[in-house]
Amino acid sequence: MLLELREYIAEPGRAADLHARFANHTMALFAKHDMEVAGFWADAEDDGRIIYLLRFADEAAKKAAWDAFKADPEWQRVKAASEENGPILAELNSTTLAAVPYWPGEQA
Repeated sequence: MLLELREYIAEPGRAADLHARFANHTMALFAKHDMEVAGFWADAEDDGRIIYLLRFADEAAKKAAWDAFKADPEWQRVKAASEENGPILAELNSTTLAAVPYWPGEQA
């Protein structure tokens, strides 16, 4: 099992658009592609900073899920529509996290 920690930073003035895209489209597309969301947050002091965790069985499952998600015509339509007035995402950071053997309850 591995987790992917993702951080999105909205373009100035576009936080509401980024949240709307997640709420109205992206979360359903994650479910469609069996992408398990393990947690989802917004920075308490900056609502334009969104942080979430996805859980995958392994690196191959992660790659397959993202490839399918990005190729999905619905995602391509939603992304294009949400960016008609310019980009809504200024920065995206992704980190793959692997369990360590000394964390209680985890199996590395």
